[in-house]
Amino acid sequence: MAGGKGKKKKWSKGKSRDQVDNKVLMTKEQHDRLHAEVPKMKLITVSAVVEKLKINGGLARRALRDLEEEGKIRPVLISRAQRIYTRNVAEDNED
Repeated sequence: MAGGKGKKKKWSKGKSRDQVDNKVLMTKEQHDRLHAEVPKMKLITVSAVVEKLKINGGLARRALRDLEEEGKIRPVLISRAQRIYTRNVAEDNED
């Protein structure tokens, strides 16, 4: 009877990610930072804006849509899952 009963396998709890507490409404300071910093970024995604401004994903999507309508950023790729924007360099050359 080789093998016998060994120790029972201990199941790990799994990796737990820190829960983030992002804001669902923008403060005046965050709004100003959005208009100052985001149009200068080379690669603009929803997740990049969420990390930078500590805001909710839905709020970041809406903010990027508003910046696009104002002409401050332009879309590179728009798919169902991901939206990628870049700064509007054509606007800088016209000035």
